[in-house]
Amino acid sequence: MLERKAWKTLEQWHQNPHRKALLIKGAHQIGKTTLVREFARQNYACLAELNFLEDEAACNLFEGARDADTLVENMTAYLRQPLEPGKTLVLLDEIQECPSARTAIKFLVEDGRFDYVETGSLLGVKTRHVESYPVGFEQHLQMHPLDFEEFCLANGVQQETLGLLREHFERRTPVSRSVHETMLRLFQVYMAVGGMPEVVQRYVDTHDIAQVVALQQDLLALYRLDIAKYAAQRDKTKVRAIFDAVPSQLDDKNRRFILADLSKSARQNRYESSFLWLADAGVTLPCYNVVAPVAPLESNGKRNLFKLFMGDTGLLCAASMGNVQLDVLQGNLEVNLGSITENVIAQELFAHGFDLHYFNSKGEGEVDFIVQDGASVLPIEVKPGNDWHAHRALINVLGVREWGLERAYVLCRGNVEQAGRITYLPLYMSMFIEPEPLPDQLIYEVDLSALS
Repeated sequence: MLERKAWKTLEQWHQNPHRKALLIKGAHQIGKTTLVREFARQNYACLAELNFLEDEAACNLFEGARDADTLVENMTAYLRQPLEPGKTLVLLDEIQECPSARTAIKFLVEDGRFDYVETGSLLGVKTRHVESYPVGFEQHLQMHPLDFEEFCLANGVQQETLGLLREHFERRTPVSRSVHETMLRLFQVYMAVGGMPEVVQRYVDTHDIAQVVALQQDLLALYRLDIAKYAAQRDKTKVRAIFDAVPSQLDDKNRRFILADLSKSARQNRYESSFLWLADAGVTLPCYNVVAPVAPLESNGKRNLFKLFMGDTGLLCAASMGNVQLDVLQGNLEVNLGSITENVIAQELFAHGFDLHYFNSKGEGEVDFIVQDGASVLPIEVKPGNDWHAHRALINVLGVREWGLERAYVLCRGNVEQAGRITYLPLYMSMFIEPEPLPDQLIYEVDLSALS
């Protein structure tokens, strides 16, 4: 099985004596069910699995039942297998298809006989059907396609090598030429293959890009079927039009999504729910403009100005016109393929927990990404060509004293280089750009002796 970072979260959840139900969210086909099955195999004596998408009758187990004894009796009888308390993991797969099961989680967690994992692919677009949310009884985990670090591990890059590369990132020291060039080539492969687990595994097994593209086309067809099945009737045409327009819109010079390209009469308020549908389904990644690169970015956002990236860059390549995979693999990333490079960085940043923003003004110019880490704001430029030292907008933004920006990154094909407040990083080192982790413990005690 492919190594996934979400495994660590599953381990932490399992070790918590006060664990709730674990709700794993994410787009279709990103490996949620496979991960849970393998985790159950290694950590439980028994796995009880209900898939509400493949077995509609399973939803009947939860209709009208609100006490744990009845729910457990129903599951045991339906599955025809004994469920051993303390040693059984119950997987409620595709739980968006059974809102009553989501409501019942409260009673099952309170009962405490078994552990529960829920998985859902379209929870963000079906929430209105849930009668009562199990607030306080679920821990949420967002899964994504494989990020580049996971892709490296899948292709045989050793943890020790990744550790050494991280040291170069942290110390701002150049990587040896041979390692640098190899990692750049592997990053180019990642751009073409993407991070969908089945596609990655096929590449690892065969290294056949033709087979990779065929699988990607199947996944694109699956997403279009999801739109036809789940999008509201009044929105289906709009959602499909937006989804199909993403590659061409990103090919535009400024990457900004232009509604008028879909229809001359298109207006933001009429299409907003359609954009949100694609984002909630995990299919696209919106990146909103900010009026100023200062914290908090959310309060500075312009919701009507945005770029729309594909959730997986490999799927973007497959959806683009022409045989772009060969150009990507050969490193021809300038001009029209700059959009693919920007998309893969958006995918990395989002997978690492950053909300996506960009900055653009007539005075300073455009900076590709602006991300926030705590109270700190970090501008990031993506330069796939050979002119990575040319970034007028970044210099302008750093020069605005009242914004107080202390540092910036330029992601490029060059090696690690520090120049004042700007750090030049190879594109592949985007895998190390992460928010500062929260401490394991944050104990704060007020001295109340003065009140005695």
